[in-house]
Amino acid sequence: MSKVLELTKELIKKPSVTPLDEGCQDLIASRLKKLGFEINHLPFGEVSNLWATFGEGEKTLTLLGHTDVVPTGPVEKWTNGPFEPTERDGLLYGRGAADMKGSVAAFVVAAEEFCQKNPKPNGRLSIMLTSDEEGPAKDGVKKVIKHLTDQGEKIDWCLVGEPTAERKLGDVVKIGRRGSINGVIKVQGIQGHAAYPHNAENPIHTSSKALNEIVALQWPDETGKFPDSILQVSNINSGTGAHNVIPGELSLKLNVRYSPSISPQTVIDAVEGILQKYKLNFNSEWEDSGSPFLTTSTTLINSVIESISSVTGINEVNQSTEGGTSDGRFIAPTGSEVVEVGPLNASIHKIDEAVSIQELEMLPDIYLKVITKLLT
Repeated sequence: MSKVLELTKELIKKPSVTPLDEGCQDLIASRLKKLGFEINHLPFGEVSNLWATFGEGEKTLTLLGHTDVVPTGPVEKWTNGPFEPTERDGLLYGRGAADMKGSVAAFVVAAEEFCQKNPKPNGRLSIMLTSDEEGPAKDGVKKVIKHLTDQGEKIDWCLVGEPTAERKLGDVVKIGRRGSINGVIKVQGIQGHAAYPHNAENPIHTSSKALNEIVALQWPDETGKFPDSILQVSNINSGTGAHNVIPGELSLKLNVRYSPSISPQTVIDAVEGILQKYKLNFNSEWEDSGSPFLTTSTTLINSVIESISSVTGINEVNQSTEGGTSDGRFIAPTGSEVVEVGPLNASIHKIDEAVSIQELEMLPDIYLKVITKLLT
């Protein structure tokens, strides 16, 4: 069994549903410590975070990953237990196989080989792990990077192990991500008896025209690098559950993944402007959970693409900004170049999540070549 396959299986066995780590970081820290890494555990709240560094020098390359996984869903629907790593038909099955315990294992294996061959690299290699990527992401990398910045740390290059491939390993890398803003809108009405509507005010009825305009909101990307920003309603809730009661309140949850062409305030002004236009009685709460970023410097991008081509033979790598958010959004504002590359993302968050064993065993080679290009 290859080193990366063996370690990935060990990590999958640990049921680290966010925000739990269940010993994943201790396992990794013990291996890194043997290489001479300086180990720093940085817990915040219920969240486990690891910051491990090797070597000295002006430039720092960080391998960024997470040890937490999303909930399994109905366990009985899995072919094998979600935390029972299983090989079948060339795939390794288990929660986190692709997102992203396989990448974390590949980080460690690549670091082991690099550090053994390069005891005095031309710069620092660091590994940052959190158990709060799949959760609220408030006590993970967001707080770790603030702590490190306060300590005078600077990350020059950040390689994130998120699953980016669409058809085969290396075909897509992420060089940026859209931002994300969440909104909760509550429209007030007057509760009453359904037989006496003149004594009540139904917020579902009064909001209908406004909702039609809100769900149609979108903003074109003007950078040429990102998808358009499109508002999505994720939940509407109203009523007591009884047929004969007019509800007194309607609650609406929405999300916009936005490009640098707009700001969170653009979204807020548009939504609240529509609600005001229809003279609705409402209150709103907004949370900007991450700003958009785009890596334009080419040092890390070129190193990643050259490494992918060398290992996989792929000559045309798509540089994308599509998809959801990642913890790269907390690193990019410090001035770091951020690129994401990892395994196929087709099965992530699904029942029977899996990763190709062949591609998993190629991943450490890609990471190793990137590390070697930047730190030797």
